[in-house]
Amino acid sequence: MTLQATSMALPERPTSTWTGWGQWLALATMTIDHLTRYVLPGHLDLAWAGSSLGRIAFPLFAAMVAWHGLFNTRNPQRYARRILIIGLVAQLPYMMMPRASDAFILNVCFTLALGLAWGAWLRDALGRLQQGGTDLHLLLGLVFSVAAWQVAGHWVEYGHRGLLLIPLFMLAMHQLHAAGPALQQRLGAALLAAPVLVVAGLMNSSDMAKSFTVATCLVVLWLAAGAHRLAPSVPLVMPRRLWLGWYPGHFALIALWLWASGGLA
Repeated sequence: MTLQATSMALPERPTSTWTGWGQWLALATMTIDHLTRYVLPGHLDLAWAGSSLGRIAFPLFAAMVAWHGLFNTRNPQRYARRILIIGLVAQLPYMMMPRASDAFILNVCFTLALGLAWGAWLRDALGRLQQGGTDLHLLLGLVFSVAAWQVAGHWVEYGHRGLLLIPLFMLAMHQLHAAGPALQQRLGAALLAAPVLVVAGLMNSSDMAKSFTVATCLVVLWLAAGAHRLAPSVPLVMPRRLWLGWYPGHFALIALWLWASGGLA
């Protein structure tokens, strides 16, 4: 079976209206996760919220980054650098959050930025391979990128599976969007979407967390397959400063609260 993949000659560019809703949902579910984990007293027994609603945030952020990196930006590497800057600003307050382990971990913005940079590079590399450009530099680059993934996965939030999610999303989104009406093309696109769901299912331990993560990925893949046309405009567009500043800002506020309440002692 021949797959139409990764030359990236897409049909019309899909609408991104759904990402306006995704931004609000991602920030809300991330904040719920962090409040239940770091701020709200344990006797309230709200861990279920982090294991359910809180598991929507990361796959949704990853999906939006993959979507914009694939469809909406001419320079994914520059987009990745912007995410990396947010991660650098957020790293200090992120490190102040109480954790079971003292191991040094880079926050999720590093996961998103590295995943996007890797996904964009792999997209270009696969396109060159399809055009017969199998030179030594390209093969060495592929080997190096896998080695870098293996090393970086020990240092970033969500680990190796988190780094895989954006490249897999980009491949699946491209195939789902570009597939024609033929059954063979649809089946090929569905096959390339399956690894996204497998990785999403492996990212969590509890059945509840797995179900919310996988369901989030399924919805985004459905949008890539054509349902993006059904999304209405969001009534209130998220201010750009709020979108860029919420991640480091909410960690700073949580750290301040923990310090004032003695939680950082």
